[in-house]
Amino acid sequence: MLELLNISKQWVPPTGAPKALLRGATVSVSAGETVALLGPSGSGKSTLLRIAAGLEQADAGMVRMDGADISATPPERRGFALMFQDFALFPHLNVQDNVAFGLVEQRIPKAAARDQARAMLARFGLSAYALSKVWQLSGGEQQRVALARALITRPRALLLDEPFSALDADLRLQLREEFKAHIAEHRMATLWVTHDESEARAMAARGYRLLEGTLLRIW
Repeated sequence: MLELLNISKQWVPPTGAPKALLRGATVSVSAGETVALLGPSGSGKSTLLRIAAGLEQADAGMVRMDGADISATPPERRGFALMFQDFALFPHLNVQDNVAFGLVEQRIPKAAARDQARAMLARFGLSAYALSKVWQLSGGEQQRVALARALITRPRALLLDEPFSALDADLRLQLREEFKAHIAEHRMATLWVTHDESEARAMAARGYRLLEGTLLRIW
């Protein structure tokens, strides 16, 4: 279980007074469960995700995984996968090596990692692009590569920020079902940040809205 407990965070603008971005936000996500976070732009949703990932430190509060405090654990040692809106793909690597990257970091032999990457790309309809550079792909194709890379390591927790935003409606529906199956099969605790409430309700067992730094359960 992933737990974010009483997370507080101030945003300090270049000029002016600090602003409370998160005020004691608390949410838990069980293995195999998806929880959605909704809220307007700038409400702190992505900041909460970054704190869960270890990319930012909270001013107060704790991040726990399976009962252990991981607040001070570096991101690379948390066993989480995260995907943000800018995709963060490596421009010098081809598509299959972008997807295989996390496996290689886990010391899986490169040939085996590439085999797994090609199998994952096939599930996302990207087999034809395995040897292409990521900058040759459309925005939607790059997003699918980022999703494949996030899933391939079978992380303990999956942190997603608007993961389907660049995809067309048919592919969004297809990937919803793919994600549901994958999350359940590998029992990943999943935090899903989105502006789309209908998508959130289709994907998540529980949903919270972040307003003025406070998480409010909406279903």
